[in-house]
Amino acid sequence: MHIAGWLRELGLEQYEPAFRENDIDFEVLRSLTAEDLREIGIASVGHRRRLLEAIQALPPDVTSTRNVEAGAERRQLTVMFCDLAGSTALSSRLDPEDMRELLGTYHAAVAEVVAGFEGYVAKYMGDGVLVYFGYPRAHEDDAEQAVRAGLALVERIGQLQTGSGALASRIGIATGLVVVGDLVGAGEAQERGVVGETPNLAARLQGMAPANGVIIAEATRRLVGNLFEYRDLGITEIKGLEAPVAVWQVLRPGAVDSRFEALRSASLSPLVGRDAEMELLLRRWERANEGEGQIVLISGEPGIGKRGSQPRCRSASRENRTSDCATSAHPTTAAAPFIRSPHNLSMPPALRATIRPEQDSRSSRRYCPNRATHRLRPWLH
Repeated sequence: MHIAGWLRELGLEQYEPAFRENDIDFEVLRSLTAEDLREIGIASVGHRRRLLEAIQALPPDVTSTRNVEAGAERRQLTVMFCDLAGSTALSSRLDPEDMRELLGTYHAAVAEVVAGFEGYVAKYMGDGVLVYFGYPRAHEDDAEQAVRAGLALVERIGQLQTGSGALASRIGIATGLVVVGDLVGAGEAQERGVVGETPNLAARLQGMAPANGVIIAEATRRLVGNLFEYRDLGITEIKGLEAPVAVWQVLRPGAVDSRFEALRSASLSPLVGRDAEMELLLRRWERANEGEGQIVLISGEPGIGKRGSQPRCRSASRENRTSDCATSAHPTTAAAPFIRSPHNLSMPPALRATIRPEQDSRSSRRYCPNRATHRLRPWLH
């Protein structure tokens, strides 16, 4: 059994570098205390308790295989390079001990922000940091999380002060196929290597970025769609790559009404064999325009296109010059509540107050169908 695999099973893979840097294998693991875990940087009381309980539950025959290479994996990865702008000038002005303290503060800030967006800090290289999104655990929105982490890093690092002003960062992000997981090096220099064009591209983009700028490549741009506002930097020749690359600078998060449309092309494939269902939705929409409140709950397996009904209903609402219509659903659920009515619909004020979207950190608008349906049931026809 490998320490990294054990941590991943617990959902605490972000602490793998701390365990590796402190030479903790399974023999040492059994004798760790809460104070030891605090010393290696595990600040969360809940995480310390979870680790201690897992240590007590270890079977007696578990042995360390930390010197055995784990199998490499071929996967899509989003790679981020973060670098301090003007670090050479800083190191010439500051005393080495002051520079060391500054870099420590900078590394801690990067690690905290990256962990908040489920990234993995693979390596610190002086004033540079290499980060993976999609390893060791993959998520469907790794590219989006990487870009949001990049914008958050620009803001957070800009709050760090030196004697001559605030720090600035440059960030490059690229997405592509890599082979990741091989253990490279030995001792303190050991790391999880990644092989492929993507890390080189991310490093080149970071070198192109202006101070406090986030530059992304074409593959990342396709994955994040219109969730952000960009400046198109055109087609650029990248040293070491045969073909030129399209690059964008991310300016800020975009103001989007629908994550579904922001992440997909404006011209969606038409629904096939759903004419009766679409006619039903449009009839309900017409009733809502006439003043009769309507709720339609579309239920089905995730991924079959429940939200594809939104563009057609929006088109119909514009043709009739009525208010907009929208759908909302969580990507992992099978029910998409379709709750909307024209703004000029006569509705009791107390009822309007009950139909409010719930907010979470991952999706824009979300409705609770059970709660809304329960409150609306006495009023609907």
